[in-house]
Amino acid sequence: MTDDTRDAHGSDRTAMNGSGRMQGKVGLVVGVANHRSLAWAIARAAGTEGAQLVLTYQGRFEEHVRELAATLAPAPVVLPCDVQHDAEIDAVFAEIGERFDGHDFLVHGAAFAPREDLTGRFVQTSREGFRQALDISAYSLIALAGGAQPLLEARGGGSVLTLSFLGSDRVFPNYNVMGVAKAALESTGRYLASDLGPQGIRVNAISAGPV
Repeated sequence: MTDDTRDAHGSDRTAMNGSGRMQGKVGLVVGVANHRSLAWAIARAAGTEGAQLVLTYQGRFEEHVRELAATLAPAPVVLPCDVQHDAEIDAVFAEIGERFDGHDFLVHGAAFAPREDLTGRFVQTSREGFRQALDISAYSLIALAGGAQPLLEARGGGSVLTLSFLGSDRVFPNYNVMGVAKAALESTGRYLASDLGPQGIRVNAISAGPV
């Protein structure tokens, strides 16, 4: 994906051309790793339209996320968050609660599986690799939606968006345990939609296809 911007990450020129349709909206985007991340493409589009963003990073991705955040206006809030740790998730929502009167949307783009469990034979998937893939890629949506709920309700409801892939439904080479994790993610989204819908919170998954 390329566009006519002033730097490799895509930013200033695009931001100036936005229509401002998301002016006044506050959104949390989890899962940005680098400029190729779908989560980043979504964050950039929302920022272009005037949304105030909160971006999180996991450990080694801090430098990449901060560099990307610096290309957006208004400047995003950048916070650490390892979705395997409830305390870090709680800290993110506490910070959002202190800075804003709630938020309007959550983008869940967190996904991970050990390389050896993606490139090897599926029948040799490790127990730890399976646990880690399901925890990071699927359970984290439950944890984040639970933390987001009161802040979304404070704005009268909102939207939760997660990212899936066709590998949840069909076998793709070298996708393996991630396909199982994405299937679990999609089911998780349906149950969350049923659970949170009465509070005015929409939950959807999108499958963008290969990029």
